[in-house]
Amino acid sequence: MDRSRDYLIFTPGDVDLAQSPLRASLDVPTYVLGAFNPGFTRLASGNLLMMVRVAEALQEPVEGEHVRAIRWTQHGYVLDDHLLTGVNMADPRQFDVAGGIYRTLALTSLSWLLPVELTPDGRTIVAVHYDKAIQPVAEYQHYGVEDARISRIGDTWYMTTCSVSAERHSTTMHISDNGLDYRLAGIVLDHQNKDMILFEGKVADKYMALTRPLGEVYFAYPDDSPYRGGPSINLAQSPDALHWKPRDEPFLRARKASSSSMKLGGGSQPILTDKGWLILYHGVETRAKVGIYRTFWALLDRHEPWKILRLEDADPLLEADASLTAPIAHQLYLPTEVVFTTGIVDAGEDYIVASGEADLACRITHVPKARFA
Repeated sequence: MDRSRDYLIFTPGDVDLAQSPLRASLDVPTYVLGAFNPGFTRLASGNLLMMVRVAEALQEPVEGEHVRAIRWTQHGYVLDDHLLTGVNMADPRQFDVAGGIYRTLALTSLSWLLPVELTPDGRTIVAVHYDKAIQPVAEYQHYGVEDARISRIGDTWYMTTCSVSAERHSTTMHISDNGLDYRLAGIVLDHQNKDMILFEGKVADKYMALTRPLGEVYFAYPDDSPYRGGPSINLAQSPDALHWKPRDEPFLRARKASSSSMKLGGGSQPILTDKGWLILYHGVETRAKVGIYRTFWALLDRHEPWKILRLEDADPLLEADASLTAPIAHQLYLPTEVVFTTGIVDAGEDYIVASGEADLACRITHVPKARFA
């Protein structure tokens, strides 16, 4: 693709850790594991905003016979020691903690959110708002705030995030009157119901959202079913954007005919077009430990969005591009190719699409609207 239309806009080297919220109480060397998966919206000024996930990790996680994890407390950030004995550190993002009945993880980094403002065309950084960074402030955010998704509905911006703690892995809601200053409204979905994204507009006077619950067990479809059991995208409705009821109908499920059927999850906020609601989502192909993430798209009925009018799950809209990350290849840490789309805005003849590339950096892609004809 033309590099003027597909490029990395923000990388780990663009983060000034001297202004990290962790600096106030954590006096150990850290580095940016990734600056990626940005929530994406247009501000009232016309400028664009990326809410970048900054995964900040210890330079030396292992000390003696222990591996350490960063944890937020009401009194500041602390380090927890976990015995190396029995710890599995095969995944650079996390490690398994031995001794529990259930699989129990700790993270090699703690994530916080950094607002990065762009010009209206998404090509130049205008400002990096460290003073408006979002960090843990509640007990259910001990291990960080991750993967923002932003939807503007009327004059209000709704931002969902994943909040991580030993208590639960929940979806939390932040609300803003200007798209830049957010207030935490609390938990809206409970444990491991992730990738929640609000539609940019109401349906039958109700808020609508994509969700993606995870679980330990899935049940099999009949052999002649086109679907494969596993994580899928569901729909939920709400009268106030805070209290949600799942829709009864099944929604986007992994199809056996698609190579990317290991797992599905929401990507961009659904936007209304002349043909219906356009959504971009990720499908995962089984490969190594993480899998290969690609971006696909679907078109939904504008009045009954649980009705899928068109599903494009064969030819990806976006795939990971090694040439983009070549200049920072020494920082790559995933074993497989990953592009993780997180937002979309209208830009006339194009859509501007924001993604995380390789769980490392923020990618901007200008996609002609004709691509969805």
